[in-house]
Amino acid sequence: MAIADLFTRPTRTGSTPIVAHATPAPTGIRPAVTGEGMAALHAWIDEIAELTQPARIHWVDGSAAENDALLRQQVDEGKLIKLNPEWRPGSYLARSHPSDVARTEARTFIASEREEDAGPTNNWIAPDEIRATITPLFEGSMRGRTMYVVPFSMGAVGGPLSHIGVQVTDSAYAVTSIGIMTRVGAEVLQQIADGKPWVKTVHSVGAPLDPGQQDEAWPCNDEKYIVHFPETLEVWSFGSGYGGNAILAKKCFALRIASVIGRDEGWLAEHMLLIRVIDPAGTAYHVAAAFPSACGKTNLAMLRPTIPGWRVETLGDDIAWLRPGEDGRLWAINPEAGFFGVAPGTGESTNVTAVDTLWGNTIFTNVALRPDGDVWWEGLTDEAPAELTDWEGKPWTPASGRPAAHPNSRFTVSAGQCPQIADDWDAPEGVPLDAILFGGRRATNVPLVVEATDWTHGVFMGSNISSERTAAAEGLVGELRRDPFAMLPFCGYNMADYFAHWLKVGQRLRFDRAPRIFQVNWFRKGSDGRFLWPGFGDNARVIDWIIRRIDGSVGAVDSPVGRLPKTDDLNLAGIDVPQADLDELFAVDPASWLAEADLTEEFYRTFGGRVPPALYAELAALRYRLQRAQQDA
Repeated sequence: MAIADLFTRPTRTGSTPIVAHATPAPTGIRPAVTGEGMAALHAWIDEIAELTQPARIHWVDGSAAENDALLRQQVDEGKLIKLNPEWRPGSYLARSHPSDVARTEARTFIASEREEDAGPTNNWIAPDEIRATITPLFEGSMRGRTMYVVPFSMGAVGGPLSHIGVQVTDSAYAVTSIGIMTRVGAEVLQQIADGKPWVKTVHSVGAPLDPGQQDEAWPCNDEKYIVHFPETLEVWSFGSGYGGNAILAKKCFALRIASVIGRDEGWLAEHMLLIRVIDPAGTAYHVAAAFPSACGKTNLAMLRPTIPGWRVETLGDDIAWLRPGEDGRLWAINPEAGFFGVAPGTGESTNVTAVDTLWGNTIFTNVALRPDGDVWWEGLTDEAPAELTDWEGKPWTPASGRPAAHPNSRFTVSAGQCPQIADDWDAPEGVPLDAILFGGRRATNVPLVVEATDWTHGVFMGSNISSERTAAAEGLVGELRRDPFAMLPFCGYNMADYFAHWLKVGQRLRFDRAPRIFQVNWFRKGSDGRFLWPGFGDNARVIDWIIRRIDGSVGAVDSPVGRLPKTDDLNLAGIDVPQADLDELFAVDPASWLAEADLTEEFYRTFGGRVPPALYAELAALRYRLQRAQQDA
C-alpha cells in the first residue's frame, strides 16, 4: 500500500487525527472569544501564570496545524521519535523516565473538607494542609517553559451530559494527548464565555529550566502529587509526565471529579466500556460493563462474536457517564474521544480490532522500536523480532531476559479510527442501556454469568467485585482484592455513599425500563488449573443469553446467588465445552459462598456504618439462601 493511501485511510467521526498540513495558521494567541465567563477564566490563567512563572503562554485552539507544530517541536527537542510513515504514518514514540511509568496512586489524594467524605478507600488529606505543601512546589515550576492553556469538553460540546474543563500544563506531550482524548477548541471557550461551569485542572512536570539549560527528553520530578479538591472541582498534578497523571481530563476529571458532580446532579460517572450488540434480526441492544484491569475489558469493548449473524459496535472502551432519562431509562455516553490503552497483550490473536485501530495517527509510549522504524510489544506477534531497541533505548534481543516494552506501555489514538466504532458513538444524547455487566477475575465461586433479581441486588453484586490474589489450587476462596464497581482507585468520595447513590439512581428509573444487571466471570478454573470457558470472541455466547433474557425468550434457574442459565439455553454451536465443565462453570458451593459472605461483611465494616442498610439486607438474604441450600444438599 502506498504511503499516500495510508495517510488517507478513512477515519470515522471523533477527535482530529494527527495528520500533516502544509500551511499552518498562527496558533497560541489569546482567543478573541468574549463573554461574561471569560473574565473568570482570564483571571485564573493570570493567577496560575503568576504562580508558575512560565516563559510564555500558549492558548491551544485544537487545530490540526497547531497539533502538527507541537508534534514537530517535540521531535526536534528529542522528546518524540517519528515512526516510519511507510509502516505507521502520522505516529510517534515517547520514552518516559524509568521512574515515571504509571499512575502514582500512593501520591493521589482526595482533599475533601471532611475526612469521612473521602472514605477509607481514598488517600485523604486536609485541603489547607495539601495546598500549603503543593503551592511552593508549583512556584516557578514552569520557568523557561511554555504554559499551555487547553479548553476541553468531555462528551460532545454542549451535550446534555457533557462537562467542560480547562487544563493548564507545561507538557506538549500532555497537550497532544489531550487533543486525542477530548474535544479541544474555541467551541469550549464559547461555552465558558456563556457562563457554563468548568473544572480547573493544573499540571506541571516540575522541571523548571534556567536560561541556557538543556532540557531532558522526559522532564519530570521525583516528588509527585495528584490532588483532587471535590468541593471546588479542581485537580492539581505535579511531577509526572505519564499520561495517566498528565491527561487530567481522563481518570482525574472523568471519574474522580465527575463522580462527585454526578452525586450532586443525580447521575453516575463509571469506569465502564460501552458497546452496541446487534442480533441476527438487526435489533440493537446497548451494554455497559465494569471490569477491573486485566479482566477482559478492552476485549469485550472490541468484541468480534464467533456466533454467525451477531455484530458488536464499539461506543467506548473505558469510561461511561450514565444519566436517568425522562423516559425512565438509563442513558449512557462515552465522554472520551480516544483510547489510552495498554499495549502489551494486544495482538492479532487477542484483539485484532485494537491492532487495526493503531494503523497510524497514534502516540505510543514506552513500547519497543523496530529497526525499520515501526513499533513492537509483547503480544503483538507470536514471535519477537530478532532485534529491537527497548523502551529505555537499549539494544534488545529475545535472549535479553527482560521485556522489550514496559508492561504498562501505552497507545493513544482517536476512537474514530476504530474499525468497529459505531457511526453515532459520539452522539450528544448517548444511548439507552439494556444491560449492565460487572466482572472480576475469579478462579473459584463466581459462575460464568448470573443475573441479579432486581436493581438493589445488582448494586450488591457491583459492591462486591473482586479478584483472587491466589489461584484455585492454592485455596478455594483465597485472598480477595476488592474493587467495587471497578471504581476503587477512581471514586472521588466515600464509596459507601457511592453505593447509596447507585440505589438512588435506580429509584429514578422505571422498573420495566431500567437496565438488567448481570455478573460475569470469564476466568473460572477447574481443579486441574485450566480455564473452563474459552473466552475472547466466545464471550458473545454469554452476551447472547443475556440479550435473550432481556427480550424474554429464555428462562433462568434460581440459585442462592442469583439467576443462572439453563445450560441447554446457551448457544454452544461450534465449540467444545464438556458438560462437566459447564456444570462446574455454574456450580454454587454454599460453604465457600458463606465464607465469602463473611469477607463481604468484614469489607462493609471498614466503612464505619455508612454502607446502606439495603445492602446489609441483601447480604443477610444471601446468607439465608445459602444456608437453606446447604441444608437441602
